[in-house]
Amino acid sequence: MNGRTEPAQAETDAIARPPLVRELLLVVGLFLVYKFGRQLATGHTAEAFRNADRVWDLERAVHLPGEGSVQNLLLHGDTLIHIANTYYATVHFPATAAFLIWLYLRRPTHYVWARRVLAAVTAAALVVHLTFPLAPPRMLAATGLIDTGQVYGPSVYGSPETDHLSNQFAAMPSLHFGWALMVAIGLIVATRSRWRRLWLLHPLVTLLVIVGTANHYWLDAIVATAMLGVALAVINLPQRTATTAGRGADKLVPAARDEEAVLVGAGR
Repeated sequence: MNGRTEPAQAETDAIARPPLVRELLLVVGLFLVYKFGRQLATGHTAEAFRNADRVWDLERAVHLPGEGSVQNLLLHGDTLIHIANTYYATVHFPATAAFLIWLYLRRPTHYVWARRVLAAVTAAALVVHLTFPLAPPRMLAATGLIDTGQVYGPSVYGSPETDHLSNQFAAMPSLHFGWALMVAIGLIVATRSRWRRLWLLHPLVTLLVIVGTANHYWLDAIVATAMLGVALAVINLPQRTATTAGRGADKLVPAARDEEAVLVGAGR
């Protein structure tokens, strides 16, 4: 039975999976374009701080909870805030890369969908970064927040005057949160484990981290969520294929069970 079904599955995977070299070049190219685009938005210091005042006042006007409440929770111990800073500095890109690699290898049709959604959200975010430079709350004296990365470490940013590798005035939208939310949604859609909704812990923790470390406002995450929602509405979900969940139960019940066991283990 396995001998009759596995070749068909492998053939379908080969058809659905894009060429590896092309995908590597595409992803690297998109990343470089994004990094270059962010650099174009640097140097708008005065405008970035004016926009920060507006965002802060708007949050208070609509009675959003203060970012300081989250930071105070993290500041109960040096270990906790250090973990939060480390999470902010080290999880963002590796988690997204691991997500795309796993989809490419195990769910190629979903990979194409997720890559398109992430590219669309990132492109839209770049437009906002260019047109609406925004200083993060750690730079705005009115917030009363501290730069936890600089005080407790580790920090991914240097002084805005000397840091030429990143645009620190690109707070809105938060791609840290937008990408994390897409990772969770993508894994929930592409997998079948009954534990798959636990992936939502990733964007939840990310949200608490980006706010508690004073790198983002609540509105940065809200705008990122809205952009992701539009992208998901426009870019269609993949069709059920032999590489997703549409296998015939009468032919591949053992394989399906093995797959679910692997996914449960991956979710731990």
